[in-house]
Amino acid sequence: MLKPKTESKEAGIIAKPGPPTPSPRPKTTNWIKFQLWFNTYRKFFVLTVTLNIIGLVLAATGVWQYPRKYTSAFILGNLQMALLMRNELFGRFLYLVVNTLFAKWTPLAFRLACTSVLQHLGGIHSGCASSGFMWLVFRVVIDFINHRNTHDAILAFGVATNVAIGISILSAFPWVRNTHHNVFEKHHRFIGWLGMLFTWVFVILGDSYDTETDSWNANGIHIISQQDFWFALVMSFLILWPWLTIRRVKVDIEIPSPKVAVLRFDRGMQQGLLARISRSSIMEYHAFGIISEGVNAKHHYLICGVQGDFTKSLVQDQPTHIWTRQLKFAGVSNTSTLYKRGIRICTGTGLGAALSTCLQSPDWYLIWIGSDQEKTFGSTISGLIHNNLEGRVTLWDSRKQGGRPDTMKLLKEVYESWNAEVVFITSNFQGNTEMMEGCKQAGIPAFGTLWDF
Repeated sequence: MLKPKTESKEAGIIAKPGPPTPSPRPKTTNWIKFQLWFNTYRKFFVLTVTLNIIGLVLAATGVWQYPRKYTSAFILGNLQMALLMRNELFGRFLYLVVNTLFAKWTPLAFRLACTSVLQHLGGIHSGCASSGFMWLVFRVVIDFINHRNTHDAILAFGVATNVAIGISILSAFPWVRNTHHNVFEKHHRFIGWLGMLFTWVFVILGDSYDTETDSWNANGIHIISQQDFWFALVMSFLILWPWLTIRRVKVDIEIPSPKVAVLRFDRGMQQGLLARISRSSIMEYHAFGIISEGVNAKHHYLICGVQGDFTKSLVQDQPTHIWTRQLKFAGVSNTSTLYKRGIRICTGTGLGAALSTCLQSPDWYLIWIGSDQEKTFGSTISGLIHNNLEGRVTLWDSRKQGGRPDTMKLLKEVYESWNAEVVFITSNFQGNTEMMEGCKQAGIPAFGTLWDF
């Protein structure tokens, strides 16, 4: 088992002593770095885009005639799949199916693969969105080549749809999302909605125009009998449904320190979920991990690090109510039920995405690395840890224990003594990279924070 631990006098949280200075990390090979870079997300993206490019080439060269005649099916089919991969309802359904059907007795490699697929569905999302845009460009080019048989209105809305969807895709690039969140949100959402509106007009105009007679035939029966109409209808539902679940709910805010705001909401939640919250009904939604002792608990909590304008406003102008989507989306921790034993390691406010898994399952061990956590995060969070995780938590206070720990040394000790099958990591970019590389080198199955979805 683990070496003896000392207990904090303030909240009784177990703290693991150790050397203040981490030992030098072994150099990570380029092969390990490549394996982590070319993860399941990028594999999904490459596979999706490659298949579509092959289809585009065959269609452009005239080898495959079907896409030339029914291009809308390839445009809207890809865009529909992209929306489906980001739909909260579909995501929760997939997690439910996997967690229900694939129990702990299945091979570990299979369970790890299930977790990896679910975590990296964003690769299909971005791959299908990019592919749908390519097919849309192809369709508009074909229309312009055959412009004598195509009405100007169809050409105009084809171009407008291209521009709108192109801006929506560009705004979702990782650099934009991670450094200019509001720019991403405004353009990806509102220009995306405009693109959906243009898509509807483009579909209806295209299905209503008879190229043989150069005349309009706005027959409702004819339009709804076309496959692109139903693709567009399903796409509209996937966009609209999550917004039908938004509610303005009561919130209590605790400010244990200038660095953190702890938000408390009524009712308990299952582990592994994240919440989107906003002070507005349609703007500036931010995702945070949900902390709860279980579905029967009275409350659940969000830990918000006070950094950007949104989180600062929670401290400076505390709201009594806040907007949230009632349908929460599942994170990688939701698959923790697939494993016999696991470790949840996190740094700082990453605890918000990690704690519920350990609170709701006695088979999970928590490692929390930070600075003066009890004072920074307050008695509510410290109490949840102290009251529920005795004997299966290591708290490393870098201020009291002389600096950062040798993270991989600490993780390996707990991994071996706890007989864990997997490690889930929530940290900043540098910490996540170091731990993922260390785990890969040590042969420890691990899943870390994503910045590319």
